[in-house]
Amino acid sequence: MDKLRVGLTRDLLNPDGEPSFGRAALELLDRCPQLAWEWIPESPKEITPDIAARYDAIHLNGPRVTRAGIARADCRLKIIGRHGVGYDSVDVPACTERGIVVTNAPLGVRRPVAVMALTFVMALSQKLMFKQKLAREHRWSERQQNLGDGLVGRTLGVIGAGSIGKETLRLARPFNLKLLAADPYVDPLEIELTGAPVVPLEQMMRESDYVVVACLLNEETHHLVNAVNLALMKPTAYLINVARGPIVDEPALIDALRAGRIAGAALDVFEQEPPAPDNPLLTMENVIVTPHSLCWTDQCFAGLGGSAIQSIVDLAERRVPKYVVDRRVLDHPAVREWFGA
Repeated sequence: MDKLRVGLTRDLLNPDGEPSFGRAALELLDRCPQLAWEWIPESPKEITPDIAARYDAIHLNGPRVTRAGIARADCRLKIIGRHGVGYDSVDVPACTERGIVVTNAPLGVRRPVAVMALTFVMALSQKLMFKQKLAREHRWSERQQNLGDGLVGRTLGVIGAGSIGKETLRLARPFNLKLLAADPYVDPLEIELTGAPVVPLEQMMRESDYVVVACLLNEETHHLVNAVNLALMKPTAYLINVARGPIVDEPALIDALRAGRIAGAALDVFEQEPPAPDNPLLTMENVIVTPHSLCWTDQCFAGLGGSAIQSIVDLAERRVPKYVVDRRVLDHPAVREWFGA
């Protein structure tokens, strides 16, 4: 049997030509005799029909996968391994219809994103960015009237109690915060083991001093955090988004911040990425902004790369990958035939 062709998107390369996730994951590809791999020569914003006709598997970072990109009859893709937990850049229903397995890497980002969420909580509570400004502008005399907020007894609420949400709650426990979770699909007993009862979103927005957005982006969660829910928050509360930008209605957030209806925000993600240079969020002193990368560490990327590539190796060796996004694809005739079902 001919080897399966694997393409890795070039945005996973550092400027020096080295993989951002390290070389250990590439050894998985090298050791698999069923695979032949290369860096995709193009650097497209979307996977094109020509690319889809060239490869059986793609380790995908930034490029989108659309229905049009995989629609041609000569599309040979069997699997797309996402370099991350989110998959809103991939038309998963279209892939399922074509018999293309889509995987993500939830464990690779679980701890790094949870650490990012708590980093934002700490920075906001201690007024880190503002105090850095005081030091750099020689305004030491203003320290005493700019005290931070202690965390003991304050409330941290998490929207979305999946893998990342649960990890955030677990990491927050030693700080003696009151914990809440809002997620209509989670098992309440499982979440309560973290010390966070499941409550309605409206209650969580009202009671929390720090609201962490950690849910998936889909039709149901688009603009879930809107003007109505922002109006429920305390004027002393902060919003933290470590998930996807469009979950938050950005104009509504800007209005709430300008009017002082909430104290501030920390955002690693935006509705438009990169955000427009004139986006007001970029210049607000009570907003911390990072370029959708605060959780990016050597360990994070090693976990993501290893997970995505292991999924491709598993498929090549006729094993069902562990983190299949839409398991209905496993009932597709072509996929069943591949796995010998």
